[in-house]
Amino acid sequence: MLAPETLETRLATALGRAVVFEVRAFAEKLGREAGALAVLFYGSNLRTGALEGVLDFYVLLPGAQIDRIWPRVSYHEWTPPGTSVILRAKVATMALNTFRAAAAGELVDTTIWARFVQPSALAWARDEDASRAITPAVAGAARTAARLAVALGPVVGTPEDYWRTLFRATYAAEFRVEKAGREDSILAVNRDHFDGLLPLALLADGIPFTRAETGVIHPQMEPRMRAATQNWWKRRQRLGKPYNVLRLLKASTTFEGAARYAAWKIERHTGVPVAITPWRERHPVLAAPGVLWHVWRSRKART
Repeated sequence: MLAPETLETRLATALGRAVVFEVRAFAEKLGREAGALAVLFYGSNLRTGALEGVLDFYVLLPGAQIDRIWPRVSYHEWTPPGTSVILRAKVATMALNTFRAAAAGELVDTTIWARFVQPSALAWARDEDASRAITPAVAGAARTAARLAVALGPVVGTPEDYWRTLFRATYAAEFRVEKAGREDSILAVNRDHFDGLLPLALLADGIPFTRAETGVIHPQMEPRMRAATQNWWKRRQRLGKPYNVLRLLKASTTFEGAARYAAWKIERHTGVPVAITPWRERHPVLAAPGVLWHVWRSRKART
């Protein structure tokens, strides 16, 4: 008889999903250069398997967290040996211990558990010990997300009702603009991932529930736990936008490769190439007005 599926066995399988060779090679390169334990791959390219656009990686380091405002963000371009394909990646780097604590909801951050309750893959790990450490960390994100979804969601509802409540709340708390209905598109394109995930996360977090044949779930969260979770969320809700502003301010001065990343984005969206001079590479924020003026004049000349 097969052992019943648990949250961790479910996520271990998900993290071990197939990733195209080029992405694995890029992840290994990034991981070894950073002295990392593991590299997680996520985002739309994970779902589609495409190499176009920008690949999204989280590089997880051993030891203590160095940066007080994390993660450290950088942009990389690489052509795998023997190919002519230029791979582009946005890379977030942080300590695994900080990632684990953020995923478990122990920090004021809202981005880690909201991001990693969604699909991700273990694209590279230094060794078996490092690989085994990733699954419980990602499981922490699912438990945190499920707990908040139930605390904020309806008394009775479908799993999709609870996930929608969760994503709407986190989007509203963060300093970013999402199109209306973004939560529906997340659930639609990742249906297999979310199918059955909420019950497993609730069981792992010790939250009982009943489930009807129709799929409707009735979580039985204790009033004290519900109140504590809602208070936990209110603090993060208040700090969400200021904390994200701090991250944006830090990224504006520490985003490694920011000029190359911006130049690629501008050319992709406008068709106007932007030369990367040494000065623009060193001072991307100061260079921005001149670059935008160049793009405006180039586009106007075409009309």
